[in-house]
Order: sequence, then C-alpha cells, then structure tokens
Amino acid sequence: MARRRVFDEELHAHFITFSCYRRRRLLDDDRAKRVVLDVFGLQLSSRKGSCVGYVVMPDHVHAIVWFPHSRQLSVFIQQWKRLSSYRLRRFLRNDLPEYASCIPSNDPIWQREYYAFNLYDEEKVREKLNYMHANPVKAGLAERPADWIFSSARFYEWGADVGVSIRWIG
Repeated sequence: MARRRVFDEELHAHFITFSCYRRRRLLDDDRAKRVVLDVFGLQLSSRKGSCVGYVVMPDHVHAIVWFPHSRQLSVFIQQWKRLSSYRLRRFLRNDLPEYASCIPSNDPIWQREYYAFNLYDEEKVREKLNYMHANPVKAGLAERPADWIFSSARFYEWGADVGVSIRWIG
C-alpha cells in the first residue's frame, strides 16, 4: 500500500485553497466571511501559526500560512473547516433561514478536499500572494485588490488592519 506523502515536514509556507461544497456561494454575506476569518485567526493562534496573506471569496478561500512545527497543516485545515462549518450552519439557520432552507441539511459546508502548495522561496510566496489578491478583481467584485475588504491586500498596500494578524516570513 502506497504511503501518503506529507508535505509539511520542512517548515515551508503553504498556499492553501478550499471551496464551498458544490461551489455554493455560502460566503456572499459579509457576516459569513467574518465567521471564516474569526475561526482562521483562532486556529492560527492556537497552533502558533502565521498568516502571510488571505482572501475570502463568495465560494472559496485562499491563504498562505506557516507553522513553526512540522505536521500542522492538515490538522489546522481540518479544525478550521470543522469549526467554521458549525458556525456557518448556525449563522445561516439563524440569520438567513430562507437561504438555509434551500440547502439539504446533510450537505457539508466545504468540499472534502483542499489544495495545498508548498512555497519554497520568496518569489513563489509573492507570486501566490499576488494571485490571490487579484481574485476579487478577476471575479468582478472589486476594481483593485485593496478594495476587497476580505483580503490581506489592504495590509500590503496601506498597512491597514485586516482582521487577521499578517506576518511576512523569511
């Protein structure tokens, strides 16, 4: 039996992406995006992780994270998705009941899998950071990356607080 390769043993930064189940726009409401960011910040803090950047879109999330210890990535993502699922379900049920009633109760919030890409050098980190910051512009949600408030682009452009502590690693 082939052994699953672990990609977080060398303490590289990781570009991660995961999507809402069936690419539903469960994060259209700004309060839903805040739920995801709140859990993100709590999970980073609990694992002593760092966020280099992020963007929360209506149907998916991108982030660049780094952990000071190996083998943290999968547990981090599992907990982020699990806790945010619970809170998003409660939010949808209580605050957007009409929308929540259109979603089968046994459907998950998130797709099961996630995409992770090791960032071995500063050039790759900058490339992925620019890619994810451009996402809202490409989707027609903002004119400039810093205009999208659910992104770390404002931190890099203006030094603004973006709700999650941002730290460049290197």
